[in-house]
Amino acid sequence: VSTLGGTVTDFTNDQLFGTDGWYVLGQGRDAYDAAVEAAGDNADSVDPAQYGPYVPGITTAVHDALVAGGTEDGGLVDSLVCDGIVAGIGAIMGFVPQMFLLFVMLSFLEDCGYMARVAFIMDRVFRRFGLSGKSFIPMLVSSGCGVPGVMATKTIENEKDRRMTVMTTTFIPCGAKLPVIALVMGALIGDAESTWIAPLFYFLGVVAVIVSGIMLKKTKLFAGRPTPFVMELPSYHMPSARSWALHVWERVSAYVKKAFTIIFASTIVVWFLSNFGLFNGAFGYLPAMEGIPEEFTDHSLLASLAGLLAWIFAPLGFDSWQATAMSITGLVAKENVMATAASLLHLGNATETDPSLWAAFAALFPSAGAIAAFGAFNLLCAPCFAAMGTIRAQMNSAKWTAVALGYECGFAWVVGLMINQFYLAAQGVFSIWTVVAVLFALAILFQLFRPMPRGAWDDDTAERLTPAGASA
Repeated sequence: VSTLGGTVTDFTNDQLFGTDGWYVLGQGRDAYDAAVEAAGDNADSVDPAQYGPYVPGITTAVHDALVAGGTEDGGLVDSLVCDGIVAGIGAIMGFVPQMFLLFVMLSFLEDCGYMARVAFIMDRVFRRFGLSGKSFIPMLVSSGCGVPGVMATKTIENEKDRRMTVMTTTFIPCGAKLPVIALVMGALIGDAESTWIAPLFYFLGVVAVIVSGIMLKKTKLFAGRPTPFVMELPSYHMPSARSWALHVWERVSAYVKKAFTIIFASTIVVWFLSNFGLFNGAFGYLPAMEGIPEEFTDHSLLASLAGLLAWIFAPLGFDSWQATAMSITGLVAKENVMATAASLLHLGNATETDPSLWAAFAALFPSAGAIAAFGAFNLLCAPCFAAMGTIRAQMNSAKWTAVALGYECGFAWVVGLMINQFYLAAQGVFSIWTVVAVLFALAILFQLFRPMPRGAWDDDTAERLTPAGASA
């Protein structure tokens, strides 16, 4: 998934929908790269079509067609189509290859009988922090996309276990969160060799599931007698091609449907908020206004909206409107965090692996603790709008949906607060927020280690975990 899917994704982002274009069968690429290197500062003047069968990227082709048709270069229509519509489609298609490969493999493991056995084995482990072994499958599916992961909770019969699984399963980093991890890792260590930063952020989600499960099980909302684990264990078999294809199609189509509705629409909204605003008392399309500075996004609607909310994140160490705007667009779709960063930092089509984006992103934060807090908040807070809609459908209750999303955002904020404040305390910097972070840490430890409240279960014999069982 990482190697093959990443290769196809890079081609989609850089060549197909980017400005790089590509050479048919690679013919001419080496000669073109040598010419660009020799041209130095005049690299933009090198015509790639002179060195082989060259196919321009879709963004470049659409831009050239609009300009040839009389559209103003860089004008409102050109920007809307290229930076809004085409960029939105490119953001969607870039993730499809990895999602497809991931769901192909997960569906095979489910259909061959392997997943049922893993769920049975994991039941004893999951019971220790308040969840059922059946919660394992939704969480594993959520590593690809939160939407089918939340949908998979419908197989959990116990209502409390199902609701708790819905609340915690999106803590698992999905494919859309991986660029956020890469961006934060690059900002923290740059090109330095490190093999533990990225896994640390990834397993932060796993720890969040365990901690949340233990704490929530000791509250009145979720306390209750564990139900016996009963699941049919089918014999190992090669899944039929038809059922395998149907399962892959259902999950990939759910992701694409989410993408072409939520992500595409959000890209247009972010483009509008970033390009329209007030300047010298007039409202309009900022790039076309007379006297507007090159970095016009400071005057945009997005900057105004993010500025109003920036105080919420000040204790976490990032109170700039740019960092706040990334968090806001991340609630729409996690893919938007990296895309918004590249847009607001004026780096065009830079990706999460671009050192220039790492440096510009790191400059928004006062310390490494604030960068880590930003990453923790955006990885643990409420998922994308599509997953929120799925949570609403599975909860079948506006109240429980609000409880789930409120808990996720609150938990993410507390984790980010502790990371930043404890980092500052280690540097000898203390404030009232340091005290607040310590109080939150003590409250979490108390909830984790206190005994199960008396009367939380139906009878005294329920104080022992019900042993797992299965029917063959």
